[in-house]
Amino acid sequence: MPTPLGRVVATERRPNTPHEFHFWTALVSPVGIGTIVRVDGSVANDGVITHVYGIVTEGFSWTDLASPLHDVMGHDANPGGSGAPTNRAEIRLYTAAVLRHIPEEPLQPVPMGEVHLADENDISIALRMDGYQASAGIPVGVYRAGGTDSPIYLDSDFLLGPEAAHLNISGVSGLATKTSAVEWLLQSIFTHFPAEKGSVAALCFNVKGPDLCFLDLPGEIGEADEKLYEQCGVTPKPFEHVQYYAPYKSDGVALNTLRSNEALLANVTPLTWGLREVLQYAEVLLNKDDIDAKADALIDFIKENVLDKRFSDPLLERQHQVTSFADLDAWFKDVLRGLEKKDDQSWRTHHVATIRKVRNRLSNISLRCKGLVADDGATSDLPFGSFQDRTVYVLDVAGLEEDAQDLIFARVVTKLREHLEKRDLGVQHVIVFVDELNKYAPGDGPDTYVRKMLLDIAERGRYLGLVLFAAQQFRSQVHRRVVGNSGTAIYGRMDGDELATPGYAVLSPAIKTKLATLEKGQLMVRHPHFTQPIFVRFPRPAVMRGRDGVSKYPSAQAPTLLSAVLRTLRQADPSLTIGWLEDVTALASDDEILRARNDMVRTRPTDVRKAFASHFRAAIAPRSATRTEVTAPLPSAPADDPYGF
Repeated sequence: MPTPLGRVVATERRPNTPHEFHFWTALVSPVGIGTIVRVDGSVANDGVITHVYGIVTEGFSWTDLASPLHDVMGHDANPGGSGAPTNRAEIRLYTAAVLRHIPEEPLQPVPMGEVHLADENDISIALRMDGYQASAGIPVGVYRAGGTDSPIYLDSDFLLGPEAAHLNISGVSGLATKTSAVEWLLQSIFTHFPAEKGSVAALCFNVKGPDLCFLDLPGEIGEADEKLYEQCGVTPKPFEHVQYYAPYKSDGVALNTLRSNEALLANVTPLTWGLREVLQYAEVLLNKDDIDAKADALIDFIKENVLDKRFSDPLLERQHQVTSFADLDAWFKDVLRGLEKKDDQSWRTHHVATIRKVRNRLSNISLRCKGLVADDGATSDLPFGSFQDRTVYVLDVAGLEEDAQDLIFARVVTKLREHLEKRDLGVQHVIVFVDELNKYAPGDGPDTYVRKMLLDIAERGRYLGLVLFAAQQFRSQVHRRVVGNSGTAIYGRMDGDELATPGYAVLSPAIKTKLATLEKGQLMVRHPHFTQPIFVRFPRPAVMRGRDGVSKYPSAQAPTLLSAVLRTLRQADPSLTIGWLEDVTALASDDEILRARNDMVRTRPTDVRKAFASHFRAAIAPRSATRTEVTAPLPSAPADDPYGF
């Protein structure tokens, strides 16, 4: 039998309970804050020896001194002296929170007994991982204490649903906590998520800099990280299947992303929407003070009766078929001209002032979100209906204005939910990663459309397979219903002011101190199966970091119109040349060229040359006039002609 490292102790002032116990150890022991221990009872209960598992949450050190003055006098008031005549007795006392009782009933106070350092099997039992580790375990990191290394597993049913779902990550920026932890956990999920539980994909919103722009490129990891990968059963390599989506810049030429280097454009797709895609989510961009019930009624009328339909009315000069913002503006002009001719103030119960206001607000959308929203109705969207298993889809919205970011988030999440309800998305589970949750779902402030969407995912998403992985610096400032519905919580290094908020009152002072001083790669994990938080180490993600990617693959210089179009077309046909493109577009305007490019992105034809050239009128080659040979002699002038020569 292994030698015990301590013994349980109870006093009148510090009694043991079913949920907490105290034990002492020798001065030299591997016990520290976060260490998991096992207590072996000394008396059998109904023939069964009780085993109690606990995690150390506090530590104390005592001597027999009644006052500090005694120690000063013992050293003759000289801290650097030879020492006191007699070494004082010292005791190390630790407090541990109970993780599990074996047997679990009856639930009784922790018995007096020997304390042992938990081994790998003890840790599996203490954290209740023995019930799911082999069939549904997702490694989140490795627990290390006293020479014991043990992978810690999360239950996939409580991480991705349906039992519980969602993950929330808090931590100070720049200390390898939030983004790195999500990248590592996605690699672990893609490796260990059981095939019989269905397929899984991830949709990540890159909201700042180049954080998620190089997930398909290998990064540098050390030997310690390689060992962690081996212990967790994950291969240290970048994601195999990654698709990037980014809108154009306001000029409609170059993509608005830091992943613009020509060597990396093979899996980058433009994200452009037209009137049809935007009008349904117009309320995200419209000011609630301007859009009242009357304006809502007119917008609903346009959605139901005008959009994508042949619309005619005695008031209008011609029949309209509205499929783009340009068509919609022409329809508004026709309606307003008709009202002016009739000198009328309303049309179909809609007042002319309401019509003018709605026209102004809707027309501004294509200007405020230029690059994302196309006037001509061109569409290049996510592959809703054909999502692929173990694939990461990254929406790079870091360079967009807040309005455009809100529009993208609202529409994409709504479409995901609709397809998951119909079971035709292509995968059964989708992980949506959103950083900067303090901004998108704050605990106070106006109730925005995006915050409603996040609340809806947190409260109803697990039934559909829609899972939210969210990260923020300050958990206390996020809406309580969002973090409260997160089945799993991860904490990196925390700020002291954040730890002083009421949400962390359940943690002991020692746990808070450790949280405030965590190293890179260390996390505290809370999970429904764990009755207490557990500290783990996770490896550095085997993908290229954002700043390294920007240095190795610098962003392309602002291209000319034709070079940008050629770069897009070459993804489908690498044989195209700039000379061919110049010949085809010789008589075309810039808008015509952009519309043709958008159509190529949307339709992805087999014969790119033929399809692209069909959008333009052919240039007629100049022909020189032929000279007609005169065979008959010219008549001579009469002799009496006064003008003859």
